[in-house]
Amino acid sequence: MSPSSSTKGARPSAGSAAQAYGKELLTRLLREMMLIRRFEEKAGQMYGLRKIGGFCHLYIGQEAVAVGTIAALDLAKDYVITGYRDHGHALACGMSPNTIMAELYGKATGCSKGKGGSMHMYDAARHMLGGNGIVGSQIPVATGVALKIKYRNENGVVLCYFGDGAIHQGAFHESMNLAKIYKLPVVFICENNHYGMGTDYKRVSSVEDFSIMGASYGIPGKKVNGMDVLTVYGEFVDAIATVRKSGEPLFYEIDTYRYRGHSMSDPAHYRTKEELDEYKEQDPILILKKQMSEAKLLTEDEYGQIDEEMTDLSNKAADFADASPEPEIDSLYEDVLA
Repeated sequence: MSPSSSTKGARPSAGSAAQAYGKELLTRLLREMMLIRRFEEKAGQMYGLRKIGGFCHLYIGQEAVAVGTIAALDLAKDYVITGYRDHGHALACGMSPNTIMAELYGKATGCSKGKGGSMHMYDAARHMLGGNGIVGSQIPVATGVALKIKYRNENGVVLCYFGDGAIHQGAFHESMNLAKIYKLPVVFICENNHYGMGTDYKRVSSVEDFSIMGASYGIPGKKVNGMDVLTVYGEFVDAIATVRKSGEPLFYEIDTYRYRGHSMSDPAHYRTKEELDEYKEQDPILILKKQMSEAKLLTEDEYGQIDEEMTDLSNKAADFADASPEPEIDSLYEDVLA
């Protein structure tokens, strides 16, 4: 069995994908990616103005991964768990830009009541279970959620995201092993954006093709182009159907690229301008825009209207966060379990 096997039949070819999926779905994917892009740009601007403090890891360049994978889920029964670069996943799960921005500001109206900040986006109702600040810590949590699904005979699937810097953590290997032993419905997703903080992943890994790493545990693996949202979406429609039917784990390496530094404090001097410019020619938003335009599914005016709307939503999110109250001192002792 390969990760791309499915009961839903063959996916459309790259050339016909836009026409096959139709305008409604493609417009939704475009809107979500553009919202993430404009929101993250606004967050970066507000960080520069010291409205946001602490850690802040932007998702600019990687939008097709979160949007393409989460669009294939049913969040009434499926779950999303990710690491500290989590704003994009939160928005793709349908969380409000207002509550996300307020959380970045540390305000009481934030999704974690201002206590979590950038690395701890969370919405139980939407099955978005974080946002986890410790490298690799989300992987055993996701495995545990998949165990819950199996134990209760539910029909859900868990998507667990982590970066190339987390793939050598012991928790990754232990979780993969347990997921296979117990036949758990989880898809492990390595978002390989090429740099673990400031180090090229090829310098620190004895294996450069991460997609083969599931083989040690009998878990099928595959590498996917994470700069094309239609490729990601088509793959994960199949993958989620496969896991839902078999109840067994899959592993994906999604090849992507972040256009900003590791965090807001990282000037990214470890890569060249030429490298960055080359990857900006593979911008996932512009790729989808071109696909839709060539299929006569998007005009320049429509694109401009979407861009204006997403920019406005991001600006209003910052205004909401600015106007929101600080958490009360007594809230320090709320939601604490002993």
